[in-house]
Amino acid sequence: MDRANVAACWEANAETWTRQARAGYDLYRDALNTPAFLASLPPIAGLAGLDIGCGEGSNTRKLAERGAKMTAVDIAPTFIRHARKAEAQAPLGISYIEGDGTALPFAAGSFDFATAFMSLMDMHRQDLGLGEAARVLKPGGFLQFSILHPCFAPPYRKVLRDEAGNVRAIEVGRYFDGIDGEIESWRFGAAPAEVKASVEPFRVPRFHRTLSEWIAMIVAAGLTIEHMAEPRVDAQTAQAMPYLADTQVAPLFLHIRARKGAAA
Repeated sequence: MDRANVAACWEANAETWTRQARAGYDLYRDALNTPAFLASLPPIAGLAGLDIGCGEGSNTRKLAERGAKMTAVDIAPTFIRHARKAEAQAPLGISYIEGDGTALPFAAGSFDFATAFMSLMDMHRQDLGLGEAARVLKPGGFLQFSILHPCFAPPYRKVLRDEAGNVRAIEVGRYFDGIDGEIESWRFGAAPAEVKASVEPFRVPRFHRTLSEWIAMIVAAGLTIEHMAEPRVDAQTAQAMPYLADTQVAPLFLHIRARKGAAA
């Protein structure tokens, strides 16, 4: 699958995705992934940042609220339209630009840091995405990104529960399959049944790589890993939100922060 097909998929998803995410149906994002990501983020106040694959801009706004001067890019025009509308309604000084993460429209050394919330994994060439992120960073700058965990969320993943409904294991498979654009159809699991039934499911192209392949791409981009995390909910959250309890058994997400070398 090439860039144009990836862009078409995400543009087709963008309207429903924006509406449902803003309605609070993306529980994994709101209750776990984003809070954990922000908790491990270094201080960014006063820094120039780039959010790669910003979607409808929810996480970009959280970065701007921490004092960063944010620019954000996404491949889907509808996402950018919704992000700009939110910015117009409550300005935070964010510049939203339609663009491709594998060919960023910025000069080398433009940003102090970059983020990519669950977007690098969806690029048809993650190596180019990582290379472009490294290119637009200033020397000493960092990239922090989140992806589906390559080991525990490969193309086949099933949550196994006991008779009482408690999560007992995660069944995984196809870890070594080289997936390049295989379409997965799914909905936000936390959405009410009537909401799910009212729209077509998302069609998301998968580009699965093993953990060692991710590490090799990071190294090839000239970045040095300085932080990794595998977030999970605590027992209290798992009890309050059983939908997220699988992350107590095995991680669904992987967070990595990697830094560009300082100038000699």
